[in-house]
Amino acid sequence: MAERSLHARRNSLADPLEQRRYLENGIFQPSGLPTFGQSLERCGMPSLSPRALDILQLNLGYVCNQVCAHCHVDAGPDRKEQMSQATLAACLAVLKQTVAHTLDLTGGAPEMHPDFRWLVQQARQAGVNDLIVRSNLTILNANKTYATLPQFFADQQVHVVSSLPFYKKEKTDRQRGSGVFERSIAALRTLNDLGYGQEGSDLQLDLVYNPAGAFLPGDQTALEHDFKTALKEDFGIVFNRLLTITNLPISRFLEYLIASENYEDYMTTLVEAFNPAAAANVMCTNTLSVGWDGRLYDCDFNQMLALPVQSTVQHITDFDLPTLMHRKIAISQHCYGCTAGAGSSCQGSTV
Repeated sequence: MAERSLHARRNSLADPLEQRRYLENGIFQPSGLPTFGQSLERCGMPSLSPRALDILQLNLGYVCNQVCAHCHVDAGPDRKEQMSQATLAACLAVLKQTVAHTLDLTGGAPEMHPDFRWLVQQARQAGVNDLIVRSNLTILNANKTYATLPQFFADQQVHVVSSLPFYKKEKTDRQRGSGVFERSIAALRTLNDLGYGQEGSDLQLDLVYNPAGAFLPGDQTALEHDFKTALKEDFGIVFNRLLTITNLPISRFLEYLIASENYEDYMTTLVEAFNPAAAANVMCTNTLSVGWDGRLYDCDFNQMLALPVQSTVQHITDFDLPTLMHRKIAISQHCYGCTAGAGSSCQGSTV
């Protein structure tokens, strides 16, 4: 998987609008399953609205050193999209004028952005309380350029959220590519040596679990116990929390579902597992997502489906919090992924 060219494997579903059409007109009409909006109405929630702006999430671009099978961003080494420094500056200006206490940096591999370290330092100077970097781990030992990142993270008190599909080599490499597990373990050991995840340390290290197939993640607490036990016993690795995230039917995972003939069963599973309590706590109610080009979205998933905020404010340079707080959150069928079972968000389960 990791060696394949993105251009060689893209088809019509690489177009976000085509993905939305497929999701909205796929199995739901012929099967009679409710739309996400209908499910909200049935539990007394005619719409979703923002509660507060706690988290500003920046997608710094789609370039990545990996090509993961489940990636909803369709990221890879040959992607060119990257946030300009002018847009980065606009995001920093917004942080200074709002009460958002968390800056969440994602990608692609956010560390591959040429202004990544500058952005982290500027955000720290701006007083951001929780500065999250979502790392795929293997970038930390990709070459000499990135080898100093773990120490930089520690110096800047960065909260590292790392992707690790499983605590066994076979499942991890199947999802992320050959050799990824061993390189991830090496990166985790480096972070542990710096104090990350250690008892009594302020350096926070969280891991992220995505299912390897067309099924929902298990109980987050039980999985965290299994991960901590296995990684400690087999590799001496420790971490703070495990976050479980449901794979949403977007981009490569949508293509996988269709190609493997699992799409209808998976979507039916999501719909039947709809949980009103999870819907009440979805991340789009306290998070604003900024695309690499500065456009605003309710979440990173909406960004990948070209589903912008329903507001007159569409770009970070026009940011106006009171106006944005009065918007209705844009929804579509993929939202079932965040509201199934115990719920799913970039911060893990929602209930």
